[in-house]
Amino acid sequence: MIEDELAYAAMRSRDPRFDGWFYVAVTTTRVYCRPSCPAVMPKPQHVRLFPTAAAAQVNGFRACKRCRPDAAPGSPEWNTRTDLIGRAMRLIADGIVDREGVAGLAARLGYSPRQVHRQLVAEVGAGPQALARTRRAQTARMLLESGSLPISDVAFAAGFASIRQFNDTIRQVYATTPSRLRGAGNGAQPPGVTTVRLAYRPPMDVPVLLACLGARAVPGIEHYDGDAYSRSLSLPHGAGVITLRPGAGHVICALRLEDLRDLAAAVQRCRRLLDLDADQQAIDAFLGADPALGPLVAARPGLRVPGCADPGELAIRAVLSHRTRAATVRDLLAGLVSTYGRPLTTPFGAITHMFPDMSVVADTASALPDTASAGRTGRELARALADGTLRLDTGCDPAQARKQLRDIPGMSRWAIACIQMRVLGDPDVLLPGLPVRRAVHRLAADPGRWRPWRSYAMRHLTLVPDTSGIRPHAASATRPPRPRHHPLVTRSAVRS
Repeated sequence: MIEDELAYAAMRSRDPRFDGWFYVAVTTTRVYCRPSCPAVMPKPQHVRLFPTAAAAQVNGFRACKRCRPDAAPGSPEWNTRTDLIGRAMRLIADGIVDREGVAGLAARLGYSPRQVHRQLVAEVGAGPQALARTRRAQTARMLLESGSLPISDVAFAAGFASIRQFNDTIRQVYATTPSRLRGAGNGAQPPGVTTVRLAYRPPMDVPVLLACLGARAVPGIEHYDGDAYSRSLSLPHGAGVITLRPGAGHVICALRLEDLRDLAAAVQRCRRLLDLDADQQAIDAFLGADPALGPLVAARPGLRVPGCADPGELAIRAVLSHRTRAATVRDLLAGLVSTYGRPLTTPFGAITHMFPDMSVVADTASALPDTASAGRTGRELARALADGTLRLDTGCDPAQARKQLRDIPGMSRWAIACIQMRVLGDPDVLLPGLPVRRAVHRLAADPGRWRPWRSYAMRHLTLVPDTSGIRPHAASATRPPRPRHHPLVTRSAVRS
């Protein structure tokens, strides 16, 4: 939790970088706000600080109608923490409490329900049920303000069990009714399409990130048209297709779902895929201060590290991509999808299939090439994911997952590092391999100086094909120049 003096200084400066890190509640108005709220500054004796919106609501405060604290991007802390609290917060955001209850959450974490509740209340000020209730209310408000779904459909899409529960929660949290939250300028949506706006902390280079995902798109499950990126998703209650495109200060997300109850889970998958909760100003400021990396950060601010929408798919892709051309991997995966993938009930353009289940990949001899060691390793990995001995979801223990990955015969260091970075969300991974080593050598840089953001530093290294205008820092002034046919990056290091 942030210190009171620093929190009040952030409030005085209306600094939006602290939005989502903590929430400011005013005892005289019973309202909680973002730190950057433009309202009149309250006196310090009337201020209470909370680490989550749920904690403010549990203590009887409602959301400010002016700054809309519930619409702020989530705290980046929950994406990087690997302890019980971080894992629990990610699982709750993914809707595990709505689907399996507190007992299901505790079972995923390996603790008793009482212990999970006690730890969450002590750390974030609210238990799992209160946190899940806040998530449902935030999802409902997002749908009411940016979509055109009927209010009854919004209630069930957000995870509420009944219309009455939905109405009561909206009144308690926002001091208004669902119909009054309905946006005035919502246009009609195509049948079966729900469109929402995904907020992020600027800066963010959305087109570059979507192009990066599109460059490795697998036919049948992914498609990129130069502006929008689409892909299929395997969700708890059915299949879905998402389409992501840049908006004015947000990402426009169009969802086509077989079951509306999967909406909140699909939104969370999109946020993790695009790394929308990262504190990019802090990351860029840290990396920009490095004398070697600074010019690259200044040239491309807002570079994010892409995550994943399907852990099993990305893990198999990482295994096959080691020392293999990207086009070859794409063709192999396209054949795997067309032969063993589940066809969508309603295809959307080029999106026609779901990625095969791990059980199919593990048990079908011809799913992956048997002659290549990568194929055998991929089947062993799929078998571990299918039988549950290896978990790569948002609630897994990253240290245990890394150990289990190392125990799989044939797993390369590159594949493990790729899974660690994109599936487990580790911000401090430097992929082993010649392209990254050449880039580091060309800049005469010390990668240790980039901790704990080496994953983001590598994005700058691998997205700059020409370094003729970038000078190495003083430590390398006596080095002879490398031949011109050795660019900073000869190919992208992130093949998956």
